[in-house]
Amino acid sequence: MKNLKLRLLSELMKNSRRSDRQLAKSLGVSQPTVTRTIHKLEEEGYIKEYTIIPDFNKLGYDLMGLTFVKHRENLSKEEWKEVHKKTGQLEKENPHASLMAVSGIGFNRDVAFITFYQSYSDYAKAMRIVREVPYTDLDQLETFLVNLKDQSHYRLLSMSAIANHILTLEKQE
Repeated sequence: MKNLKLRLLSELMKNSRRSDRQLAKSLGVSQPTVTRTIHKLEEEGYIKEYTIIPDFNKLGYDLMGLTFVKHRENLSKEEWKEVHKKTGQLEKENPHASLMAVSGIGFNRDVAFITFYQSYSDYAKAMRIVREVPYTDLDQLETFLVNLKDQSHYRLLSMSAIANHILTLEKQE
């Protein structure tokens, strides 16, 4: 990725509310160059959406859970389809504040999700629902809960550290 694209992405990750003119000034390029580059980044899929990161605690969420799940070994494609179908059904019936749900490797688990909860009872209800997903190894379901009211956190969800880090990527190429 070219230097300008990385620098522009970094600036947008730090604050996407700035105008193209303001971005151009901070990057030392023209406003039309910024506009064209943003459109290219969108077309190429580097920019998926523009959003904000709210204070989740002020919105009423007291907990954030990082939950790790293990499914039975070697699920077939049909079994995975069943898992996805049931998960979609459960999500429609039980709307929740899920930040992400992904497959991966680690801690002897194969799925991780990050969700916000208003209370511990909301978390407990969500875990009962997770247990309805087929082929889930219930003995290998674990959650790390974060109290969003705790003042000792080092860094809550923010794009700034990643925005600064991507600028080092160009030096590695």
